[in-house]
Amino acid sequence: MTVARDIMTPDPTCVKEDQTLVEAARLLRDLDVGALPICGNDNRLKGMLTDRDIVVKCIADGGDPSTVTAGSLGEGKPVTIGAEDDILKAMELMQKHQIRRLPVIDDHNLVGIISQADIALSLSATATGETVAEISEK
Repeated sequence: MTVARDIMTPDPTCVKEDQTLVEAARLLRDLDVGALPICGNDNRLKGMLTDRDIVVKCIADGGDPSTVTAGSLGEGKPVTIGAEDDILKAMELMQKHQIRRLPVIDDHNLVGIISQADIALSLSATATGETVAEISEK
């Protein structure tokens, strides 16, 4: 059985909940990624932040990304998966919640992220296609 830990990208960099969106945008740029986990000062996952969130939820609404914090854009309880959970469960969660990145948790700690690319590199073309289609459906 393939589990989340087997295909995840390990040791993700977090943006802290009290960092500004300018700092978050620089992290996104420097890491060449489109999303970052938002971690609290207790190192617990608070949400996910995307480059699109910065543009749509801050800049487009006239917000100041040099004062708005990453934590202010974290909405609701993040959808996560356990590190030892079956990869089929990960695919199901991604499809059900239409999310492109799934944080992986082990003993309440963020240990990795599963992205659509991780799915594509690890599973069959059919499984990958079905997952991407379901995530993108609106």
